[in-house]
Amino acid sequence: MSIKKIAEMAGVSYSTVSRVLNDPSYKCSSEEVRSRILSAARELNYVPNEAARNLRLGVEPGRRVLYIGILVTRTESANVDPFFSELTRMTEGEIHRSMCILSNIWYRSAFSSEDEPDESHERFAREMLNSLEHAPDGLVIIGKCVPAAVKILRKRFRYIVSINRNSTNYEIDEVTCDGRKIAQTAVEYLIRLGHRRIAYAGDCHNEARYRGYRETLFKYGLDSDIDYSIDIRQSEEHGYKAMEQLAQRKNPPTAIYCANDIIAIGMLRWLGKNRSRYYSPSVISSDDIEEAQYTKPMLSTVRLPKDDMAKFALYLLLDRINGGHRAVARIELEGTLILRESCSPPDDASEHKRP
Repeated sequence: MSIKKIAEMAGVSYSTVSRVLNDPSYKCSSEEVRSRILSAARELNYVPNEAARNLRLGVEPGRRVLYIGILVTRTESANVDPFFSELTRMTEGEIHRSMCILSNIWYRSAFSSEDEPDESHERFAREMLNSLEHAPDGLVIIGKCVPAAVKILRKRFRYIVSINRNSTNYEIDEVTCDGRKIAQTAVEYLIRLGHRRIAYAGDCHNEARYRGYRETLFKYGLDSDIDYSIDIRQSEEHGYKAMEQLAQRKNPPTAIYCANDIIAIGMLRWLGKNRSRYYSPSVISSDDIEEAQYTKPMLSTVRLPKDDMAKFALYLLLDRINGGHRAVARIELEGTLILRESCSPPDDASEHKRP
């Protein structure tokens, strides 16, 4: 089996397949093309050339090729939130560079929901394994996974690592960028600019970023107005509707912290379509997806180190599989404040800043 065969099955060029499989930073022409390539690679049990050569030559006696699966929570598809698409792409690249086979990628938002019954988690976990010819040796969870779901997945998968912003509290190995600290970084910047009426848009249920938002307001003696907490799904369309809702408040916020970039992009889209001389709030978020630097105005955000999160996750998972560590391990990485154009002092909230 070769990259040439994958290219034939996917209907794309050899070079495109090579870039997608070997360079996680490569931006494919479309997510659909990328999906075709990865599906073909999984169907053919693609192994990087170096790994296949080593196995044939016996460079690593007794070594077997490991199968690794990816479970993406929060979303039901690859096209809803670019943050998860980018992080998944980088994780795929690390799997291939580690000379492993990518078993499958599952998208199951139910695993991130507190309202989902345990029976659903059990059914989804069972379906994940039944859909495969080779049971994965390890599983990478990308996104929030509620405690009940983590316990069920642990029964089905022996080795698991989580990449998240909501800690599993040492239930499993994890690489995390603490959502509380992310929110604190963003909200404190708004406060330094002089904002006092600061809203939040995102998940409010057992969500680290929401806790960080509220705790930061309390720390600086600011009111946490329930009317400024907008509980929505993390999508562009929900961000668009949330901005419309906030703009109609009698005393609207001068600044908004969005739990992720895609919500903020929806808000900026509403502001762009409903240009007002009288209301132009500051908007800040977290993730720093590629699209964040192309919005109008360009989006200020807290960058998550996605490449390092993927690298450390594979390191932990393979070290665990190979018996390198036994205690539950947690690696915490810091977010970085990225300042662009979407934030300004509160006096500017009443000025028309958009062309």
